[in-house]
Amino acid sequence: MDFSNYTLYTSGLKGSEATFGEEAEKLGIQEVVYSFEGHKLYRDKNVRILDKNQLERGDISMELASRMLNRTYYETDKIRKVLQTIFHMINSGHQVFVVGSIQEDGSVKGGTGWAVELAKMFNRPLHVFDQPTKAWYTWKGQWQEDSPRIEYETFVGSGTRYLSDAGRNAISQLFIDSFKS
Repeated sequence: MDFSNYTLYTSGLKGSEATFGEEAEKLGIQEVVYSFEGHKLYRDKNVRILDKNQLERGDISMELASRMLNRTYYETDKIRKVLQTIFHMINSGHQVFVVGSIQEDGSVKGGTGWAVELAKMFNRPLHVFDQPTKAWYTWKGQWQEDSPRIEYETFVGSGTRYLSDAGRNAISQLFIDSFKS
């Protein structure tokens, strides 16, 4: 299989994103890490630093983000840049894979939840490995347990910085199941 046509998009943070990047690298899948000036990365291969104008294309009202995620995001420059960076990830990849925790209201915990909400708004195939239940779920107007595969040449890998062994294994197995010869 020719993996040179595949591209993974992340923001290079520790945990889920670093693990997605490591798994992609094993197969020779290109990885693009979106970031911004001054942001500390765990994984810094193929980094694309977004300038002020690029970041602004992904701008969002913090009030809107807070409402959509049922939590409060305060207006800080760093949080805004993180959310803007997530916009570029989701806008670049066709299929979205996230590791985190699905909340009772259907949102996903933390900043990872913004990637999930954007994927829904952009109508991207969306899959979340829920660490508490140790299962993959696909968004089909509601969460449905599933066994997803990487089916598109551009995809996003995002999620929690606090990756459990189950989450790490789920990412590894996703690549095995998607690309076994």
